[in-house]
Amino acid sequence: MDPQLISIHYSDPLWIGIAFLCGLAIRVVGLPPMVGFLAAGFMLNTLGAEGGELLGAMADMGITLLLFTIGLKLKLKSLVRPEVWGVATLHMVVVSIMIATLVLLLSFTTLPMLSAVDLKTALLVGFAMSFSSTVFAVKILDELGATSSRHGKTAIGILIVQDIAAVVFIAVSLGQLPSPMALALIALIPLRFVIFWILDKVGHGELLILFGITLALVGADLFELVGIKEDVGSLVFGMLLANHPKANELAKALFGFKELFLVGFFLSVGMTAVPGWTEVLVAFLFILFLPIKVAIYFGLLDLFQLRASTSWRTALNLANYSEFGLIVGALATSAGWLPKEWLAVFAVVMSISFIFSAPLVSVRDSLYQIWRPRLKRFERPERLSG
Repeated sequence: MDPQLISIHYSDPLWIGIAFLCGLAIRVVGLPPMVGFLAAGFMLNTLGAEGGELLGAMADMGITLLLFTIGLKLKLKSLVRPEVWGVATLHMVVVSIMIATLVLLLSFTTLPMLSAVDLKTALLVGFAMSFSSTVFAVKILDELGATSSRHGKTAIGILIVQDIAAVVFIAVSLGQLPSPMALALIALIPLRFVIFWILDKVGHGELLILFGITLALVGADLFELVGIKEDVGSLVFGMLLANHPKANELAKALFGFKELFLVGFFLSVGMTAVPGWTEVLVAFLFILFLPIKVAIYFGLLDLFQLRASTSWRTALNLANYSEFGLIVGALATSAGWLPKEWLAVFAVVMSISFIFSAPLVSVRDSLYQIWRPRLKRFERPERLSG
């Protein structure tokens, strides 16, 4: 991260206060507050407001901590199961191609955003739309007490594989070769035992939180110093601690800080582009694709021999679009690969998908009982336990 003296513009606390009020209003009706943060950004953009350096720094810190905490959960054992990496990989490929094909077909229409879209743009849009939301799914599973269930573990594993794909995309997006000094990063492997020792000594309070934030920032800066995208550094430093007994405790301790700083990201996205009627229409086209996205999850999970009930619950855990799609879209927009209007589309798509997904998860078991005879037909004769 670029070192800078952050000057707090007088307007930034006001924008954050407005984001709080919008988040609270959305929370009252049972939806994730991040939908309210995006809405606050759209509203402020409409009024001509601009974010200061504080919001930008919050956004960067939020993404850094998000990737670091993902790394803390990145235990290779949980990802090598075929029903995790196989489903995640096949789903990303299939959905990316299907959405890219849809976008290319719509490019022959007269819709301003879609007319004359090329293959590269279509594939970027498809890739961004292939993710499901880690933040939303983890929150829902935590509220339901289902993080240790078979469908909860499978959903989280799939999300982590998707997140890794997004991080790899972010890392190679700059098209810059790492410095020869990057080879020195191999020293991190033996160095992790020193980090383990320090983690054992910091206790369970404020030192634990400060140590986690320090590691995330040091990892980002160290990797950027040798020519590798800083986001990869945050992820790798989290992975170094993934097998430590206190990794889950550290992830939980940083959760609130990560959520707080991500407010800056969602506000910044909303203030980047206001969706017009064209963006909203395109967004609804992707929302119409959401049931197909969920059906592909269900079909692939059944193909990998999960029970119909587990496949159903896992698929509905993932029945949304992702904040990582926003991050990928923001990167593609800043690199000039996508017009900034697409960022508004991604934000609207994610928000609407949360609006539909939140109540759907609460009634998924009831729906399964109604459709059980039909869903059981897709079940494989040989099934995995659970």
